[in-house]
Amino acid sequence: MSGHNKWSTIKHKKGAADAKRGKLFSKIIKEITVAARMGGGDVDGNARLRSALASAKAANMPKDNIDRAIKKGTGELEGYNLEEVTYEGYGPGGVAVLVNCMTDNKNRAVADIRHLFSKYNGNLGETGCVNWMFNKKGFASVDKSAVDEETLYDVALEAGADDVTDTGDSYEILIAPEDIESLRTALEEKKIPYTQLEVQMVPQTNVTLTGKQAQQALKLLDALEELDDVQSISSNFDISDEEMAQLQG
Repeated sequence: MSGHNKWSTIKHKKGAADAKRGKLFSKIIKEITVAARMGGGDVDGNARLRSALASAKAANMPKDNIDRAIKKGTGELEGYNLEEVTYEGYGPGGVAVLVNCMTDNKNRAVADIRHLFSKYNGNLGETGCVNWMFNKKGFASVDKSAVDEETLYDVALEAGADDVTDTGDSYEILIAPEDIESLRTALEEKKIPYTQLEVQMVPQTNVTLTGKQAQQALKLLDALEELDDVQSISSNFDISDEEMAQLQG
């Protein structure tokens, strides 16, 4: 494919999901709450909420957490007012970085993000400076242990997938955002579990980093992920598996 959000793959391979489950749950709860606030609590009539619930299912989130998040969004339970905002900037080597936030304090969010960009040899840019380099895509990740390649290809392509990529220990599927529900339904009907199912910003092309720039880029994105206000990150950087092995070694 022309580009891919390598950071998403790296996060999956790092295997840190259990260690950061609380932070993952917090991000999904925010998305469920905002989706319910904007489109109502009826799952059948709210595509964004359905997508958020798919992420919750992939993360094995308890039903009580989901129900409370929906009720906060619809006003049945008291919640807090979250705003969605996306920040754009350049990381080490000039790579493009999109940072999607949900925050109750935009001043705090932008100050924290600007600090991290500066710390790791990047800079926060103006709105629109890198967004044009990305396309919105439906994205799914399936562990190789869950299904054989031929079966997954057939299911994904039948659902309308644009691309299926072997990333080593998992398969990544790209599909038009409006068709992500068809993909979810197809996977669940075939009882194929997914570890991620969401809409992402996928770069049109990638920039390969090596050495110190690769190390700084990973540190920047890792630090951004740790911020409570940050929901998701997309970047057009690429790092070879060999380089990743050296950096992690």
